[in-house]
Amino acid sequence: MSTRQPLAVVGDVLLDRDIDGESSRLAPDAPAPVVDVADDRSRPGGAGLAAALAARSGREVVLIAALGQDPASEAVRRALRDVVRLAEIPLDGQLPQKTRVMASGRPLVRFDCGGGRPGEPGPEVREALAGARAVLVADYGRGTAAAVRDLLADVAHRVPLLWDPHPKGDPPVPGARLVTPNASEARALTSGEDRSLHACAVRGAQLAAEWQAAAVAVTLGARGALLARAGSDSPMLVPAPYRADGDPCGAGDCFAATAAAALADGALPEEAVQRAVAEAAAFVAAGGAGNRALWRTAPVERPAAARPADPFELARSVRARGGTVVATGGCFDLLHAGHVGLLESARRIGDCLIVCVNSDASVTRLKGPGRPLTRAADRTRVLAGLGSVDAVAVFEEDSPVELLRRLRPDVWVKGGDYSVDALPEAATLREWGGQALVLPYLDGRSTTALARRAARAAAPGPEVRS
Repeated sequence: MSTRQPLAVVGDVLLDRDIDGESSRLAPDAPAPVVDVADDRSRPGGAGLAAALAARSGREVVLIAALGQDPASEAVRRALRDVVRLAEIPLDGQLPQKTRVMASGRPLVRFDCGGGRPGEPGPEVREALAGARAVLVADYGRGTAAAVRDLLADVAHRVPLLWDPHPKGDPPVPGARLVTPNASEARALTSGEDRSLHACAVRGAQLAAEWQAAAVAVTLGARGALLARAGSDSPMLVPAPYRADGDPCGAGDCFAATAAAALADGALPEEAVQRAVAEAAAFVAAGGAGNRALWRTAPVERPAAARPADPFELARSVRARGGTVVATGGCFDLLHAGHVGLLESARRIGDCLIVCVNSDASVTRLKGPGRPLTRAADRTRVLAGLGSVDAVAVFEEDSPVELLRRLRPDVWVKGGDYSVDALPEAATLREWGGQALVLPYLDGRSTTALARRAARAAAPGPEVRS
């Protein structure tokens, strides 16, 4: 038995069914593909999947869900019997079932059936919530969260509560530590169709205020997640560790389960979101909810793309096809792990990454005599050789503002522990509707520290006299 305190998962359970096969012909009586079925399998979905994913680390998980006496409910009980502890709410009706028909791994059609109304929670449900270290609400808009809403409102004042919302469900109870809508859900819950990162940040802050939540993480699929707080203009973007190509079904449940488990272990929302983004990417790369060997697939490497040498032409071509231009900047005097991590994260935000580099004279003015240690031509060559960098531009001024006005990137990113408001480039980006963002930075790495260590190592020791 795990010594870690239990996590309670509350929400709507579904039965997910995948019918897999191959399709090479159309039906003779209609222009519809014929699927030769090779596999037919079912598994718990919704809150059931979230609970099973949370339990994979060995943590004790109790699932509070509405189950009936129908075959789909019995199938869920059998699948979860040895995985989580069940605290059932009676279901009047049949458990919802979602069936996907797949051909060569691609969905052809999905049909849904079933549905019912959750009844009153019993003492077992109250005890499960009272003993939980954290609570995850996986709301699919089918009434389970509403049935225990009063209990959840009380829990939110005692332990971390993460709410994964649904446009058809009720709003989160006040006091949630983290709420995790995806980008389309955030749009449905607010006004406007703008899909930019800036709009996502505004929606996240708006929803955090409306829901009285400590933070809102708007999940962005392959781009990661954007963490926002009410009244703050400093969102934190957490990119995915790599671009994962796979079945995204269940990725939101994986994200929520991982973040809730992190909160149960005492993590801050920022830390919980970083863990959740990485785990969700691994989940998708491994095949999503339909993969029998979740998390065992090796990370998918992003193939290196051919890079135009001219950064301005690159920016124009990416914008012309509707892509997102990302830029970052700095001296990059001695390239180290902190730089590499920042550049890799920045590249995953959009469709190209342009690095703005201080000229030699600019570095000397900023850093003092003896700098740069590496001349601009060499710094540019090293940066251009990284798979995460698509183009490099050198600027002579102390600030990249004029260069940015020529490039007009959609996103400007910097690494560090300061706020977006402290970035001098933020006001410039707003001139054309761009967004400035701060990314997590690898602590303990800096060019100055490396140079000092190298100087100490090269210094001769005291002369030994005989």
